[in-house]
Amino acid sequence: MKVLFDQGTPDPLRRHLPGHAVTTAYEAGWDQLGNGELLTAAEANAFEALVTTDQSLQHQQAIAGRPLAVVVLTSTSWPKMQSRLAEIAAAVGAACPGTVTIVTI
Repeated sequence: MKVLFDQGTPDPLRRHLPGHAVTTAYEAGWDQLGNGELLTAAEANAFEALVTTDQSLQHQQAIAGRPLAVVVLTSTSWPKMQSRLAEIAAAVGAACPGTVTIVTI
């Protein structure tokens, strides 16, 4: 699966998502885009999932009907995420277009 990490998603997480092609918003040159623009750019570039720590994104943007899934992590803390890596990987692996999955950290 082609996965985009939004700003705030810890980069070391990518090593725990085997089988997924992970790109960060920074690497794509999209680190200055707002949420709507980021979703549009991700979709235009065939990303299948967005992993974000922005808990308001799902309330600001319509996700249903979009060709990409959103996985929301409720913390930006890498040390806290480390105890939830299996759950995060499972959420990304099971992500379906047009859905939002929240992983509580």
